[in-house]
Amino acid sequence: MPSDDGHVSRETPPPHAAGVFASRLHLAEQYADILSTDGVVKGLIGPREVPRIWDRHVMNSAVVVPRVPQGATVADIGTGAGLPGLVWAIARPDLHVTLVEPLLRRTTFLDQAVADLGLTNVEVLRSRAEDVGRTFDVVTARAVAALDKLARWCMPLVAPGGALLAMKGRSAVEEVEVATATLHRLGATSIVVASYENGDVPTTVVEVTR
Repeated sequence: MPSDDGHVSRETPPPHAAGVFASRLHLAEQYADILSTDGVVKGLIGPREVPRIWDRHVMNSAVVVPRVPQGATVADIGTGAGLPGLVWAIARPDLHVTLVEPLLRRTTFLDQAVADLGLTNVEVLRSRAEDVGRTFDVVTARAVAALDKLARWCMPLVAPGGALLAMKGRSAVEEVEVATATLHRLGATSIVVASYENGDVPTTVVEVTR
């Protein structure tokens, strides 16, 4: 909500945020403020999303963190404002997170956010997925493309034994049906639609092991 001076006031984190972020909750709050202010100004977050920053964006991303192995290398493809990659990097300093984004205005925002948050486990890479040229333990993407197309971009970046964690909505099961043949052709050994508790609306993730 706007304050008297015209700025967006800080939203209160939901109770389950402390269990995810622990001693780094203050960094998550700072990131939520960045999304609510500079993120809106730069066109990365819609103004109507500001009252829902925590539940719809920060916690929607954060609840998946327990699925990520300790010390993993992570690539967040088409990260936009840093969702979910920046959230994961805040919650899990043991991870090394590469934020992959082709648009300059978005990578400029991300570079500034990483600097403001003082994160040392994040790399911002201005690139298309096809041009990254290396593999990761975990590759993720949130609201980037249909799973069939996303698989062609992301599966070549998944190291053997690693996983693609594609954050999806209600269409997850239908997208898996369409993309199953493509995923297996690209090396998938298992495909699971998982649900992670996140208040009233759970986070749905298509988990593809290579």
